[in-house]
Amino acid sequence: MAAAAAAALARLAAAFLLLATQVACEYGMVHVVSETGGPKGKDYCILYNPQWAHLPHDLSKASLLQVRNWTSSVLCSPADLPPKGFSNQIPLVARGNCTFYEKVRLAQGSGARGLLIVSKEALVPPGGNKTQYEEIGIPVALLSYRDMLDIFQTFGQAVRAALHAPKEPMLDYNMVIIFLMAVGTVALGGYWAGSRDVRKRYMKHKRDDGPEKQEDEAVDVTPVMICVFVVMCCSMLVLLYFFYDQLVYVIIGIFCLASSTGLYSCLSPLVQRLPFCKCRVPNNSLPYFHKRPQVCTLLLALLCAAVSVVWGIFRNEDQWAWILQDALGIAFCLYTLKTIRLPTFKACTLLLLVLFIYDVFFVFITPFLTKSGNSIMVEVATGPSDSATHEKLPMVLKVPRLNASPLALCDRPFSLLGFGDILVPGLLVAYCHRFDIQVQSSRVYFVACTIDYSSD
Repeated sequence: MAAAAAAALARLAAAFLLLATQVACEYGMVHVVSETGGPKGKDYCILYNPQWAHLPHDLSKASLLQVRNWTSSVLCSPADLPPKGFSNQIPLVARGNCTFYEKVRLAQGSGARGLLIVSKEALVPPGGNKTQYEEIGIPVALLSYRDMLDIFQTFGQAVRAALHAPKEPMLDYNMVIIFLMAVGTVALGGYWAGSRDVRKRYMKHKRDDGPEKQEDEAVDVTPVMICVFVVMCCSMLVLLYFFYDQLVYVIIGIFCLASSTGLYSCLSPLVQRLPFCKCRVPNNSLPYFHKRPQVCTLLLALLCAAVSVVWGIFRNEDQWAWILQDALGIAFCLYTLKTIRLPTFKACTLLLLVLFIYDVFFVFITPFLTKSGNSIMVEVATGPSDSATHEKLPMVLKVPRLNASPLALCDRPFSLLGFGDILVPGLLVAYCHRFDIQVQSSRVYFVACTIDYSSD
């Protein structure tokens, strides 16, 4: 009994120490430049423990020191030191064979002004104890092996580096952009969905063969459809969890098809109202073309398909592909909000209730059911860490972080918002707009629901 209690206390103490180490862990940057005046300087991610030594927040206050490539050594004994030491240098040493404290103690004793430990494994905070923290006065951080290779391939062997840890900005401008896109999509989609009902009432009293009459009808969602939809979502999520590398390409293909359709649906009303290019396809017996569509609509369809294909090919280009993904995603959301209609408040309540249960189960319950202890939804949404393809699901709006910060460089280069956070509230906003039209309430419910969404 006493042994079991002691073991439990030991595990508790280990967990506490691990938690303390994680709290002390911080992201920083190492700014690297060439000594020979080559390419422009570049920042790389480092993971450090401020209990060893604090890094300056401002790059201008950080010392630009010579980097010594000593990765052929693990720096675990005095024999691993160079004959003249590391005077006023930042050595790069390999991880392993001894503790972080032993490495940094040797580096500090030989005159080093900092220490970068190169790791081929996942970066972990360099921990120690209180006595060791008080003894060491130079910063120590972990640098990934891939970044080390990039440093010497880009700048050569003669480089200088400055270690610093900028503060995270008070306001993330990328979040402002995502906020505007999300609220704008919900408001525009809800307004568009309600306006369809106005046109439908008008068309009942007027015979017209214009584009308004040819517009696709909305699909009313029934309780059975809601239940089937949730079951399909659950099944797809579980399948993606187990077969992510295979099914992710299926999802990407579906997104390309659906988003190009949505983009066409959003732009078609504008193109059809252009005062020029009214010519139609000549008489023929081909499928669809026998209706003699306008040439401009065919060109628009080709353009939308081309945009989708371009995104599909260059989807992993971080510099600009996110713009196409956001445009296609917004178009898809608008098309869905316009086409899918919740006919009653009961349908709205049922949809929100089952999706609430769905979220709670897959986010908070599944960690107790998986071997890794991770949530199935989070694992699928962010992409499994052991994925061979490193592909990401495209059903998100993404904006790169516009502020230079360690978090953006190391862990979260993009801010994301899933389509579910737009479509589900958007369907309720669209319902409120249609209700306003039915009771002729000057859109008070539509405005109130939109404001409530923007404040969440």
